[in-house]
Amino acid sequence: MTKNKEKKISYEPEADILRVEIGKGHIDYASEIGNISVHFNKKGIPLYLEILEATKFLKESKNELSKAGVPEFAF
Repeated sequence: MTKNKEKKISYEPEADILRVEIGKGHIDYASEIGNISVHFNKKGIPLYLEILEATKFLKESKNELSKAGVPEFAF
């Protein structure tokens, strides 16, 4: 994974992990919900998301959006 401080979203193809930085600060703990890990600061504010099996997650998300009538977009 290439580190770039300006980049808020990164993808690691070898591990199929999508990472999303949603805040700045020190990560104190993480909580896992299925294939999603949410990393929090000591105040409980989410700072970072990791989505394992990202390809599967995105395909399933696209299918659900389509069922809901959301216009298709390219991945």
